[in-house]
Amino acid sequence: MIEIKNKQIIIDGKPVLIMCGEIHYYRLERKDWQDRIDKLKEAGCNTVATYVPWLCHEPVEGQYDLDGHTRPELDLGAFIDLCEENDLYFFVRPGPFIMAEMKNEGIPYWVYEKHPEIIPVGWDGNDATTPTIDYLAPGFLEETKKWYKAIMGVIAPRLYTNDGNIIGVQLDNEIGMLSWVSNCPDLTENVIEDFSGWLREKYDAATLESRYPFDLSNHEVCVSSFRSPSEEYAAELMRDLGYYMRNRFARYVAVLRDYAEEYGVKDVPFIVNIHGTGGGRGLTYPIGISQLYESYTQDEGYISGSDIYFGDLDVSTFQDLYLINGFMDAVHNPDQPLTSVEFNCGDGNFGETYGGRYDVSAADFKTRMCVAQGNRLINYYLFTGGYNYQIDEAKGDGNGRIAATGERHGFAAPVNPEGKLNYTFPRMARSIKTMMAVSDKLAAMDEDRDAVSFAFIPDYYMTEYRYPSSTKMKSIIDNITMHRGAGAWEIMARAILLGSYRFGSVDIQNKELNPEVTPSIIVPSARYMDREVQEKLVKYLESGGGVLLYGEVPTFDMEGKPFQALADALGVEPGEVKFNQHGHNMSLTADGWAAPRPEIRTYFTQTFKVDDAVQPIMRVTETEEVCGFDVKVDKGRAIVLATAYRCDLDLFKKALEHLGATAGLTHDCEYHGIFSTSVSNGDERFIHLLNLDGFDKEIHLTYDGEKLLDGRTFTLQSKDGVMLPLNVAYHGVNIAYSTAEIIDVAADAIEFRLTQSADTICLVTDRTVVESDDYTVEKRGDRTYVTSKKHAKVDDKLVVRFD
Repeated sequence: MIEIKNKQIIIDGKPVLIMCGEIHYYRLERKDWQDRIDKLKEAGCNTVATYVPWLCHEPVEGQYDLDGHTRPELDLGAFIDLCEENDLYFFVRPGPFIMAEMKNEGIPYWVYEKHPEIIPVGWDGNDATTPTIDYLAPGFLEETKKWYKAIMGVIAPRLYTNDGNIIGVQLDNEIGMLSWVSNCPDLTENVIEDFSGWLREKYDAATLESRYPFDLSNHEVCVSSFRSPSEEYAAELMRDLGYYMRNRFARYVAVLRDYAEEYGVKDVPFIVNIHGTGGGRGLTYPIGISQLYESYTQDEGYISGSDIYFGDLDVSTFQDLYLINGFMDAVHNPDQPLTSVEFNCGDGNFGETYGGRYDVSAADFKTRMCVAQGNRLINYYLFTGGYNYQIDEAKGDGNGRIAATGERHGFAAPVNPEGKLNYTFPRMARSIKTMMAVSDKLAAMDEDRDAVSFAFIPDYYMTEYRYPSSTKMKSIIDNITMHRGAGAWEIMARAILLGSYRFGSVDIQNKELNPEVTPSIIVPSARYMDREVQEKLVKYLESGGGVLLYGEVPTFDMEGKPFQALADALGVEPGEVKFNQHGHNMSLTADGWAAPRPEIRTYFTQTFKVDDAVQPIMRVTETEEVCGFDVKVDKGRAIVLATAYRCDLDLFKKALEHLGATAGLTHDCEYHGIFSTSVSNGDERFIHLLNLDGFDKEIHLTYDGEKLLDGRTFTLQSKDGVMLPLNVAYHGVNIAYSTAEIIDVAADAIEFRLTQSADTICLVTDRTVVESDDYTVEKRGDRTYVTSKKHAKVDDKLVVRFD
């Protein structure tokens, strides 16, 4: 039995941590399957994942090969069974879209040829520049249902609930991604007809007439008006089209689930994966969340999964991963856990140019952060490379293979196409094994949080479709983009994480705000903000909430119509928004409790007229106009920085403390560059630390004011991550604390990875510690102290044995 409950994946009544590796069976010779499975087990994984390419299994309409009769490596059932023989779970991803660098994103050529009406056109009737499809086109759904009937015939008998090993099924892949990146909103005649009907259901006749000055019952008029919108209704169309596409994607996912269940696949999680990372960053990732959150929250039985394509996790990027995990959690239903179904783990040499070269810490750091934030499934993608075989009937497209990446595929993976391990494999395997050693604990633990959350507004990321000729759309999108990511992420989020705050995220658009549950909120804010969101923030403040707002105090709603309920509640009159120009470079002067601070340069300011009830904390240097302030709003309090400020850890720490939020887990390293958080379940806890820099750091740790590790100095090695146990018990042995992390547990022994020149392991147990030449044992009261004689940089393994 598989349950999704309390943000956990529960199998047969026990919370489970799923660590997958993606192995493309169809890109390997069958004789190599076992070798790659062996390497996956060597890495510590307990699950195999794979895409299932429709393109390969039905290259000719009606001619399926799911048993390997044309190519031995296409015997999917045999591959799943082999994984089960190796005591591995299985996560299957049957499309119909799979991407995976496949031709047509994995869709057979004949589907496009048979149903040309499913191929979208975009703005102004231009051809789509990516191989998108109208998901709800009757012709496409007809062929997809046939594919699901065939493939679910292989999957259904092998479900875990049918005594097999399949524990999850993904529905499609990266839905809406291609139309977003190409700015092509799939404007087929079928979509436009459906959109027109959707609008008529959403709005009454009078409202609809005021929004769209044309006859929505006239299909030809709608086609021309929506493909080439005028400025008169451009802002309204951008918003409505975004909402409609969310609804359309959700309906598509529901149809796929219906097909799967009709053909026997049920009682396992259905997974919808989210796209959006790019260029080694996560700034655009929430666009994918915005597109798809209605798809995976529409009913029970769904899980969302992230696509994490970051390179190194360092001081410039670590807040990206932390934020997007938080944003995913913010829109989830209460029982839904975090997962990552494409977790990049390679070396970065994707084009075989050696232009990308990830540090060995990359996959390790990302694994540790994701597990700490509650990811219950991680799929390392791509775990092993392989080969793109030649299509029997070449299409004259330049290479004649199933993919456009050449003959070898996945050459940047930890296991290359020939089966050789690359330099990233050992460190990745170490982190996986570390997580799996205590997976029974981690699978049921949640991150500890301080009294602050980061606001997520899905509509701030509903910017995927913009009519190229619309200045209205451009104005709104440019301003939102400026404020939603770069400033807030690079300054506020980074400063607060470096200041040791552990925070979640809250969807302030769709969910209730309660100061008793969420005492303070960090709000990245643009000139445009939905009316209901502004009003919700006002009520939250009036009820006693604290708001730290960074960006602009909104003066318009999301369609560009004047609306400033939030500014009115703050008691300020927004003035001009100014940007630096040639020969005019603004500086900021701190005021009030923010002073004294050196003047710093900024690139934009929004100024305000304020009264005596408002305390200025930031001014434009020459004019002394107020661009930052602190104000009480009924029972609540707001601190506003309507300017671009530097990553001042002390300033943001003071701001949050004024709002009642203090950091509970702290360290004293003056160089910062440390990510820290903790997870717990009752009294058992793990402290997660990442040293994002390339030099060792000596620190002292405190938790809620109490010194940890008996006040010992802890050396956090360069580019290293550790997971330190506090009050973690196994087999009658309670680890009160340890400077080493657990890497294996047995009934008579616990193995540790050492991190110090002389690690200390503090135990509370009635069991006797077996003497060893590797450590000393000292009893003090009810505590037993085991001190390693090994230096971690010489030999980092220590086994402590018990009678």
